[in-house]
Amino acid sequence: MEYFEKLIDKKKEFLVPCVYHFFQRPPVLVRGEGAYLFDSDGKKYLDCFSGVTVVSAGHSNPEIIEAAITQLRKLQHTTTIYLTEPMLELAETISSLTPGNLKRSFFCASGSEANEGALMLSSLATGRHEIAYLKEGLHGRTKWAINVTGLEMWRTDPNPMVTAHAIPGTRHPESLEILEELLKKRSIAAVIAEPIQGNGGIIVPPNNYWPRLRKLCSQYGTLLIADEIQTAWNRTGRWFATQHWDVTPDIITVAKALGNGFPIAAYITSDEIAAHYTRPGAATFGGNLVSCAAALATLIFHKRHNLGDRSERLGNYLQGRLQEIQARCPTITEVRGLGLMIGVELKDSTKGPAPALVDQILESLKDSGFLIGKSGVGRNVITFLPPLIIEKTEIDALLVALEKALEIRT
Repeated sequence: MEYFEKLIDKKKEFLVPCVYHFFQRPPVLVRGEGAYLFDSDGKKYLDCFSGVTVVSAGHSNPEIIEAAITQLRKLQHTTTIYLTEPMLELAETISSLTPGNLKRSFFCASGSEANEGALMLSSLATGRHEIAYLKEGLHGRTKWAINVTGLEMWRTDPNPMVTAHAIPGTRHPESLEILEELLKKRSIAAVIAEPIQGNGGIIVPPNNYWPRLRKLCSQYGTLLIADEIQTAWNRTGRWFATQHWDVTPDIITVAKALGNGFPIAAYITSDEIAAHYTRPGAATFGGNLVSCAAALATLIFHKRHNLGDRSERLGNYLQGRLQEIQARCPTITEVRGLGLMIGVELKDSTKGPAPALVDQILESLKDSGFLIGKSGVGRNVITFLPPLIIEKTEIDALLVALEKALEIRT
């Protein structure tokens, strides 16, 4: 039996059935280097998905790995009940990057956990127990996070633990008017939203959406939680995506690219809001020494190599080239994004979602040595989230392969 088939059999026997994979015949990935992944047969792939925006500084980045190894050799793990330097140094560094008065961090291990913590904190700070969220958003896999997720495919258990109100997404012209009516009638602790909805299909809001959202939340004493799990750390060309609109949320949640592959997450807030959380709180793996050392090295790497400017410049280039392809391909109905967070929406001849075509294109690109993502309510959006260290020549090679997959002739 082939190595691939043995692994598939193990997966079917030992994992929960919900754990799925892309591709009809997925590669067995065994190594990563920079913007590339390698499978068990030695085939090389340009990674244009970054583990869903995780390895923004590249796979097995030597500077980040060395910082983690150095810490690993000294001390691998304690918990937050002991005093250690890496977590505090990381918190101080994050405070220097966050907008406005956001300076206090609570570290944990995953984005779902960070969002759970942010929602809990909003309830503590306001004394309210209802939440509003946007349709087409994704905020995690844990119970409370699922209840404020606006994508049906990810709402594994639809039975809420809290009262959670769905608001039409940012593309709906009456989204904020509907939200204001809710804020008038109900006692809402927080509105949680992604600045750009990633799994929803790379949905970029209108320019005035977040400033108006900020104003509404302030007017009704409701906290604004920006879920920057995907968008933070220069993915959109800024440290935080809300900075595109000069908006300071009350709480920001982060994860993914913070550790460049090492598990670490956090929610970040102000002195005033943090002051409401005084009862003992800890996370066993929150602030793990090795993850904190890796996160610090990641942020240093971002600064040294100006990854925010790079993301904006290369993102503009990639989006412009994709729009040129769109002009020759009626199947592509929209190209959208900020920085190196770009979605290409495909529809069929009836103008309905074309998920089967997206799967065919992803399969073709995989066979050509390019790993791309997909997203959207109809799973019909090709998603480009490459490492921010990707080179322009590599983007050009990707575009050639994409044109071939779309069967376009210039």
